[in-house]
Amino acid sequence: MPQTIISPATSELLVKKSRFLGFVHPAADRAAAQAIVATLRARHPDAAHVCWALLAGGQSAAVDDGEPGGTAGRPMLDVLRHQDLEGVLAAVVRYYGGIKLGAGGLVRAYTDTVAKALLAAQKTAIVRYTELHCSLPYSLEGLLRRVLAAAGASLVGVAHGQRVSLAFRIADNAAAALIAQLNEAASGQLEWHGPNHE
Repeated sequence: MPQTIISPATSELLVKKSRFLGFVHPAADRAAAQAIVATLRARHPDAAHVCWALLAGGQSAAVDDGEPGGTAGRPMLDVLRHQDLEGVLAAVVRYYGGIKLGAGGLVRAYTDTVAKALLAAQKTAIVRYTELHCSLPYSLEGLLRRVLAAAGASLVGVAHGQRVSLAFRIADNAAAALIAQLNEAASGQLEWHGPNHE
């Protein structure tokens, strides 16, 4: 199940006199990530590199910022993917210590710095929701509301006309079971509305 982080977390790693500062931040999209990276650049003007990776809203990025191609951004992105994270920016600020690390050393340093920051980050599961709409006779409103409450669905709208119209949200993975349960409880007197039921 995909996860995200609740708040920023940091780490620090020293490798052969180079200092790697890791930062992981919640980020909704590329624009948010670039704003955070710009802030990091401003706070660390003497850093040799500010490399970053992003997984957010179907967007991904892997930026090496002058490091040899594929030694910084891509390994950081792989850490995010491996941990099934979404809506997360990983950035590493590197202060060069005068000793070359080689491609393998750079990959390990960037990977380890991000992994260490993620260990300090509080994660939470991402739950995707579906909004469902139905109408029913007034006599079934109380029953329907009880079933929705027991299933953990949240009511988002009610309209009273010739019939009661309800809109509610439920986790995607629970929607099919709830629809079946409501159809059975209402003995076929529910009418479903919306993109999946027109």
